Amino acid sequence: MTALPDRYCPTDGTRVPTDAPAWCCPVCGGPLDLDFTPTPAPLKSLAGRVGSLWRYAESLPLATPSVSLGEGRTPLVELRDGVSAKLDYLMPTLSFKDRGAVLLAELALRLGPRRVIADSSGNAGTAVAAYCARAGLPCTVYVPSGTSPKKLEQITAHGARVEVVPGDREATADAARRAADEPGTFYASHVYNPYFLHGTKTYVHEIWEDLGGRLPEVLVVPVGNGTLLLGAALAVEELHAAGLLDRRPALYAVQSAAVAPLAEAWQQDAEDLLDGSGTPAPTLAEGIAIPRPPRARQILRAVRTSGGAFLTVTEDQIRHAQRDLASRGLFVESTGVACWAAIRDHEAFKDGAGGRTAVVPLCGAGLKTGLATSP
Repeated sequence: MTALPDRYCPTDGTRVPTDAPAWCCPVCGGPLDLDFTPTPAPLKSLAGRVGSLWRYAESLPLATPSVSLGEGRTPLVELRDGVSAKLDYLMPTLSFKDRGAVLLAELALRLGPRRVIADSSGNAGTAVAAYCARAGLPCTVYVPSGTSPKKLEQITAHGARVEVVPGDREATADAARRAADEPGTFYASHVYNPYFLHGTKTYVHEIWEDLGGRLPEVLVVPVGNGTLLLGAALAVEELHAAGLLDRRPALYAVQSAAVAPLAEAWQQDAEDLLDGSGTPAPTLAEGIAIPRPPRARQILRAVRTSGGAFLTVTEDQIRHAQRDLASRGLFVESTGVACWAAIRDHEAFKDGAGGRTAVVPLCGAGLKTGLATSP
């Protein structure tokens, strides 16, 4: 097996070997990053490669995969002049979370734990359950009460055990983290484990390839824990550093107005979450309803560095955007329509993307939650 890169804490620099049981920084308890500097392959060398995210092997921290379900290479379709959607709900488990879950399962398979655990509001847990099934690994998924029954059915269908935690998403994460400290446990955290981010970054590699070696001027991304946005930022920097990208796109982060701690911090020009930020309210965008994302500082910095901004959308805007996309032939779950809601309704994107080209992700299939009515 090829040596695995170390992890490190971006806050205090503490280094943690990948095969060590620690799932967070042992000093400050924060999430970890990966000590890995890839060299992306040039566009012309990608022709004829495998039709999954593993075609970007030079950019991934794991080689010679055995767990793949053919994830990635999702279509890019135009919605209106200058604005396209990437249909990431056309994945094996019907959500973009497959991009990160396949790397977590591949890593777990190599480390050989007694069990794998994950915490999720639904989609990440489903993806981890599916890829653990593919890898033959026992899996337990912690979910908050109120999780969509359709997502619970999908998780259990893959053979995973479901632990329903009374309370919200934060209570669920706390329960999983306590279990993660038990011996022989691999915590497949899509927030704390950096391998997940190196999977989600392939979203941008695919756009870059499909657009002939360039990126749109704007990438609009839904943000809760920020895994897709941070993966996108990784890919942009890798492609630019390799001389494969002349211009970096601006990153626009979208949150539900009901749960918008990052947008609130952005408005105050803060580098981290504000103390005593607004009380979260129920929202249709359950997948991004994260009151205190552990990677908040990194998310805020990535958006600021890119020249982007934070936007919020209301419940009515989410409902209207879901129906609008459905009328165009695209049935997307309520969380997954948040970026289209921002493009449709926000002043910053009047007349397309304000004269700029943009791509939005459609992250999860509408079959997972049904048509939005009320939060």
